Amino acid sequence: MTQMRPITPSSLHHGGRLRQAAKEYGIPFDSWLDLSTGVSPWTYPVGEMPVLSWNRLPECEDGLEEAARDYYGCQSLLPVAGSQAAIQAIPKLWRLRMEGLGRWQSGLKVLLPRVGYKEHQKAWLRAGWQVVHYDSQPDETLDPQVAALVVINPNNPTGQRQERASLLAWHNQLQSRHGLLLVDEAFADVEPAQSLSKLCPLPGLVVLRSIGKFFGLAGIRAGFVLAEPCLLAQLTDELGPWTLAGPSRIACRRALEDKRWQVEQTERLMAASNRLNRQLKSLGGRLCGTGLFQTLYHPRAAIWHRQLCREGILVRLTDEGDGLRFGLPLDESQWQRLAQALPLLISYS
Repeated sequence: MTQMRPITPSSLHHGGRLRQAAKEYGIPFDSWLDLSTGVSPWTYPVGEMPVLSWNRLPECEDGLEEAARDYYGCQSLLPVAGSQAAIQAIPKLWRLRMEGLGRWQSGLKVLLPRVGYKEHQKAWLRAGWQVVHYDSQPDETLDPQVAALVVINPNNPTGQRQERASLLAWHNQLQSRHGLLLVDEAFADVEPAQSLSKLCPLPGLVVLRSIGKFFGLAGIRAGFVLAEPCLLAQLTDELGPWTLAGPSRIACRRALEDKRWQVEQTERLMAASNRLNRQLKSLGGRLCGTGLFQTLYHPRAAIWHRQLCREGILVRLTDEGDGLRFGLPLDESQWQRLAQALPLLISYS
């Protein structure tokens, strides 16, 4: 494990910045094939919204929490404006808890994946934690100075999964020092075998879930924090009331309750991801991913990213500049457009 230099807000980039790409490459916004996000191209059909959802402040007694408890198999959870809201708040809250226990000290560490969603690192640094990184997975025995461990399961963009048994072993170690295991399961819906959601609430365990990815509803900004009630109460105080807008609550509840659609969504996502994997193999390199994206690691990743942009195809260049994350095409015309562009990359090489 090595300590890393702090990152700045300006250094963080995310997929979906299509308008910026359109301006930079002089290609009209509507002419792009945007594969830069890990969001499903198939969106849950939320239907019409009642007028009162626009006219009144959101109310909790609308069935959303009950639907989420059933979907995640967890009775202790809190809806938030995307898991991003919790990612930003939890490092501060856990520092306050450690201070209250008299266990906060200079040099107390949080262990984060070296490759992964960088907003985690940004939030822990802001809260005054010392950040150290692991590569493929944490050591079996954690450093005694590690008081918090963040695992993205499956990881974005590497797609790596951590076994449930390993997660629980790390949780047990952290419990002995009043530490925290935070598991980000934003991409776990398609393949939930290693999920810890149904084990919540456990002391010192927080699981983050996202509605945007699997359900194709990134625009409603909805997610859930699964944790012990005392931490959820602190998080509620930190975030304030009405974390989700009324229409978002309705859309989210409908999606969580629709079991038939969820089965159909899982099947088409897996089929599309497997097809994308086969299509990208012609480029060589190393492929990995989930049911929502495929990441190609290749020495020419940065060059190929620019070449795809010139063709009006936007994919996600990894933060390290060594890989391309491809989201899933929506329909056959998009598949064919991607298929026609890939041989051009090889010819440019």
